[in-house]
Amino acid sequence: MIGFLRGQLVQKKPPMLVLDVQGVGYEIEAPMSTFYQLESVQDSVTILTHMHVREDAMLLFGFASEPERVLFKTLIKVNGVGAKMALGILSAMSVNEFCSFVDAADITALTRIPGVGKKTAERLQIEMRDRLKVVIESGQLAYQASESSVLSQDSNSPQGAIFSNSIKQSACEALVSLGYKPAQAEKMVASVYEEGVPLEQIIKRALQGVKL
Repeated sequence: MIGFLRGQLVQKKPPMLVLDVQGVGYEIEAPMSTFYQLESVQDSVTILTHMHVREDAMLLFGFASEPERVLFKTLIKVNGVGAKMALGILSAMSVNEFCSFVDAADITALTRIPGVGKKTAERLQIEMRDRLKVVIESGQLAYQASESSVLSQDSNSPQGAIFSNSIKQSACEALVSLGYKPAQAEKMVASVYEEGVPLEQIIKRALQGVKL
């Protein structure tokens, strides 16, 4: 298995990034929490990875920190929680926030995760409570119960309107890939969009808008 990759970041298009490792381009799916921590394209970065093998595909997921990877690997063991939902969870809240919501049995907060209804949230809380206890006690994951559970480009150029539309579309596509409905994604982006604000910041603001 591939534990990590170190190379040149050549593309960032949430939730996909491409890493050039000695001439080989690795396509890696990553949560928005990882994108926020990555620097500009062309920088040398190290990405922790998890290879997910299915009957029809071999997928590579990347993370900026070990707690993110541990939580992802723990989540996909839960019945009904796939890799897409796990990425959505890590994109919508921090590792500590998720642990806090599970610990407090805050079902309302968990239903704000894309694709998670009340029944799924209840099952997620029950199953993850014991699973998280194991990884926390083993030292794989740190959890602080005291953490609060509340969650430039020149647009004056002739290409400004095109650039703005491109940013909005890319932000919507990223949210849809995380599990939000297209209409919901458009509404979320429209509520936080500002000209000149980078794509990743727009996505971050949109996701924060659905947090407590």
